[in-house]
Amino acid sequence: IHYFHRQNKNTMSGDNITIVAEFILLGFSDLPKLQGFLFGMFLSIYLCILIGNGLLIVITKIDPSLQTPMYFFLGNFSFLEICYTSVTIPRMLADLWTHKGTISFVACAVQTCFLYILGVAECLLLGVMAYDRYVAICKPLYYPLIMNHKVCVQLIVVSWVIGVPILIEVTYQVFSLNFCGPNKLNHVFCDAPPLIELACGDTYKIEVSLHVAALIFVITPFLLILISYVKIITTILRLPSNSGRSKAFSTCFSHLMVVGLFYGSGSIVYLRPKSGHSAGSVKVFALFYTTVTPLFNPLIYSLRNKDVIAALRKLLPK
Repeated sequence: IHYFHRQNKNTMSGDNITIVAEFILLGFSDLPKLQGFLFGMFLSIYLCILIGNGLLIVITKIDPSLQTPMYFFLGNFSFLEICYTSVTIPRMLADLWTHKGTISFVACAVQTCFLYILGVAECLLLGVMAYDRYVAICKPLYYPLIMNHKVCVQLIVVSWVIGVPILIEVTYQVFSLNFCGPNKLNHVFCDAPPLIELACGDTYKIEVSLHVAALIFVITPFLLILISYVKIITTILRLPSNSGRSKAFSTCFSHLMVVGLFYGSGSIVYLRPKSGHSAGSVKVFALFYTTVTPLFNPLIYSLRNKDVIAALRKLLPK
């Protein structure tokens, strides 16, 4: 509606301005000979993400030994990973298969909006999982009382929905910009930074809005994770036995690895200086945090977790 309103306004005023009706995602068009290889690679990655995270969801639901808050959050996190990658990878696979990167104005807006909603939910859920480990290790006697099922469900719901109104508004602001020139996005999916580069006129306000949203929904959970782990490590170091320390550390190690992968690659993409990296490196890191992190999530949690390995052995035939 907004798009057609702008078009009519410009037509009535007699301005000879080109209105962007669609964008072209350049993706890997600079590697024409590798299109088939890249399609096969990303299809394999996507199937591994679906199977690996799907197995984690199943075992956390059906195995009696995994009916704890930690595995409840892990199952929801795995479902979130599937949703998150499904926003970008199927579209990218279609573009690689058809050799067309065109995406409509509305479809680009929808992809961007869901990418941000699910990305923020992932950040908040990682914060919730850190809080769960903090209560389990620092307040073990109160753990069943504090992290009861009702509280766990409430934390999941809040993680999913709290950012939705603000992120819809931010997406609306991005796509309310005037796109009156080139329509080629040198990226693998629709995202605010490359879109802002194509916008005509002043983009200062929307850039401020994006940074404020990132501060609230990305940096704040990260600080809470850091605070939680400072307290966790302090508590673990006070434990009298080495076996107790190693067991406590092992329950946190998997979560810390996932946090490091997600935040590390994401910060390189979004917190870099404008002239700090080439477009190619930005694509690589964007793919890293949207595909590689969900891919390694099941491996990280299963390879270092005896309970998960035991549950998988029960589920899968020898």
